[in-house]
Amino acid sequence: MQGLHLTADLYQCAGDSALMLDADAIASLCQHHTERAGLTSVGDKWVKFPDWQGHPGGVTGTILLAESHLAIHTWPETGNVTLDVYVCNFSDDNAPKAQALLDGVIAAYAPRHAVRQQLWRGDIATDGVGQYPWVMEQLTPDAAFGFRATHVQRQQTRYQTLEMMDTPSFGRVMRLDNCFMTSERDEFFYHECMAHPAAIAHPHPKQALIIGGGDGGLAEELLKHRTLERVVLAELDEAVIAASKAGLEAVHRNVWEAPRLHVEIGDGMAFIDHTTERFDLLMLDLTDPDTPAGSLYETAALQRMQRVLAPGGALVVHLGSPVFHPQQVQTLSQRLHGLFQHVRCYGVYVPLYGAYWGMAVCSDTLDAQAISTQVVQQRLQARAVADLQYYNPAVHGALFALPTYYAQLVSAA
Repeated sequence: MQGLHLTADLYQCAGDSALMLDADAIASLCQHHTERAGLTSVGDKWVKFPDWQGHPGGVTGTILLAESHLAIHTWPETGNVTLDVYVCNFSDDNAPKAQALLDGVIAAYAPRHAVRQQLWRGDIATDGVGQYPWVMEQLTPDAAFGFRATHVQRQQTRYQTLEMMDTPSFGRVMRLDNCFMTSERDEFFYHECMAHPAAIAHPHPKQALIIGGGDGGLAEELLKHRTLERVVLAELDEAVIAASKAGLEAVHRNVWEAPRLHVEIGDGMAFIDHTTERFDLLMLDLTDPDTPAGSLYETAALQRMQRVLAPGGALVVHLGSPVFHPQQVQTLSQRLHGLFQHVRCYGVYVPLYGAYWGMAVCSDTLDAQAISTQVVQQRLQARAVADLQYYNPAVHGALFALPTYYAQLVSAA
């Protein structure tokens, strides 16, 4: 019977100490969140271990569910807890209930750090192979996009929920806060189109700054340009880089070892405010404007970014989907038009996002749309840019050929 198996390892818990030592308190907590999640308890067992070598003993317990089980163990001497929730989906989709149960118990323990993982179990009622479950991203309140995934590994970083999963369609996929970020098989749609239109339009880029970009894919594309002497990648969440290094080599291709790449862990805007460097290219490889990264798309932040652009430099941003986020695309475009002389919007269909996606190259002097096919060809050859799967001289101009509805959204008027 297909079902969802969730685990969580909690470290340095700051919740009520009774939840580490008192079997009755732990039982009450787990029963409360079981009932609140809408799951059915059919029995439970709790064991308090004796003190050992001067340390208080922990508690092991389980609740047997009609849907399967919850198990918990506490280590008072270290402040750590392990949790295990499994539910089958015989008559209903119990996955949301399992997530709610786990979330409620974790919140009560208030861990400083939590590592969460999930495993979809197969359908033992048929041939033992079963079907992978669907993983979805909500594009709007009325639309979603998804595909089948398995071996989902989930962790709560200091800043966000990070998931790595395997998919038949895209290979290994990274998701942040329930939004798909990148995949092994389609990353070139986004990364090549984010990197090369502005880089090729610039006659001789030497310094580039990426804000975000912790999967390494954008840095790998930029470093194909031999003119670039230094690429700085400022990533807030070090866990994203660690997960990328461990599971997305097909995306970053070991760019982390490149001598021209310099990684800054921390707030990208703090780096911008304190750096004395000037950059020919500044690229925002962030989550969408409607996420916690939204402040970086505001006028005040964009003005601070302008300060670190070298003469002739360009800012590259993604706008969202003109199909699903038209108001966001229009608002951000108008904001950019108010700051830069040239705002050249373009678009590419990104399979992993399930949508046509908008981007823009912004500069006071550089016009990325004006460069000819011949010049694109010459610069690609002169810089020995190779291993491209999407971008080429003909595609450069095509990216800026906008459908009428999109052109109207991003009009300067």
